[in-house]
Amino acid sequence: MPCTKPEDYGTNRDGSRNTGYCRHCFQGGRFLDDCITVQEKIEKNVKIGVKMGMPEETARHMAETILPKLKRWKNG
Repeated sequence: MPCTKPEDYGTNRDGSRNTGYCRHCFQGGRFLDDCITVQEKIEKNVKIGVKMGMPEETARHMAETILPKLKRWKNG
């Protein structure tokens, strides 16, 4: 998710903003879906994109291109 304003970012345990993750993924110092694999996250995000009106092919391309490169997933 593109974070364009402070409230788009996730939060650390102490309530401060964590600029490494969005609020939909990271709150209170933890991932909201901490046991999900990168492939499961891709599928989840594709469904969200389609629900928001994005063509499935576009949503899939974005998810498969962006998610594996994020800090959370870089090390497997």
